Amino acid sequence: MNQAQLVERIHAAGRPMVLAITGGGSGAIAELLSVPGGSATILEAVVPYSAAALEQWLGGPPDHYCDERTARAMAMAAFERARRLSTADPGVLRGIGATASLVSNRPKRGPHRIHVAWQSAERTAVVSCELTKGARSRLEEEQLAAQLILKAVGEACGINTVAQDGLTSASPLLPGERVTRRDETAPPAWSELLLGRRDCVAIAEKPDSPNERPAALFPGAFNPLHVGHLRMAEIAAERLGEKVTFELSILNVDKPPLDFVEIADRLRQFSGQQVLLTRAPRFVEKAQLAPGCTFIVGADTIYRIGDPKYYDGDEAARDTAVAAIAAAGCRFLVFGRTLQGHFQTVENFALPALLRQLCDEVPETQFRDDISSTELRTR
Repeated sequence: MNQAQLVERIHAAGRPMVLAITGGGSGAIAELLSVPGGSATILEAVVPYSAAALEQWLGGPPDHYCDERTARAMAMAAFERARRLSTADPGVLRGIGATASLVSNRPKRGPHRIHVAWQSAERTAVVSCELTKGARSRLEEEQLAAQLILKAVGEACGINTVAQDGLTSASPLLPGERVTRRDETAPPAWSELLLGRRDCVAIAEKPDSPNERPAALFPGAFNPLHVGHLRMAEIAAERLGEKVTFELSILNVDKPPLDFVEIADRLRQFSGQQVLLTRAPRFVEKAQLAPGCTFIVGADTIYRIGDPKYYDGDEAARDTAVAAIAAAGCRFLVFGRTLQGHFQTVENFALPALLRQLCDEVPETQFRDDISSTELRTR
């Protein structure tokens, strides 16, 4: 099957999609549009090439501009965009994301590499390839990247391209180069959560554990989970006399939803713990899911809840949100955090009076851990 035949089959597959490609491989868009029938496949194709454009596409800066996780986030953003642009059943929609670091007019410190991901309502898949540095021209690397993207598009449309090792004789892989992949098919409950057909999924410590709304809820990204988190949960359980449930929202206020590979990676950290997967990025929404609960938070989080900046500068909106949390019967157990080189507690912040009334604090003498997930990722 040559490239034109692959594109014909893609157009016949009935999988409307959005593509987002940065750093290289944009020739795949031209290939898809060079064969009649592209209007059945392409809802939109974008090339967020600058750092600012990519950040806008993702809703914020990625940890790295060219890695597997960024490709997956781009694909999820593309899938969500497809949902907004199309009235088709979400089950047939696809999002494609690709990021590459190829030959440039200046030397690159890192390897030349390509990451391509695709996202559906049921599955996340990503392929990566590290290229032999200096072995190809920019044009040759571009052609290879475009082929990998077209293969991913074909796979997203149910066309078996994996068995063909992906690359035509015009752009073969060199000795030592290989395409690696990660793939996660979601349980039905995860798909329903992504599509908004349910508001949470309980990941119980034991399969037969009752699906009860938690009394002590520890929200966070947990990217990664670290010993400070576990110690906070231990202290909270002792103080509250309740089992602590970790809460991971697949939605973020400004960023794409977590893809299924990312969800699986983060859940694997919680061996022996109870976790609630939600689509509740804001504490108002979390309070609706778990009325009467105590939220376990760091001082930086309680500061954000009380800062009008996080409500577009609208103090009235902030006060309405805090009042809704209070009306749900929720409270906060606050742990001090080191921020900008200083250990901060509730007392350091000018919180709204009602929010301050909802807070109990763990003293520094009982808990202080200056480690952060951001620092761990940076290392």
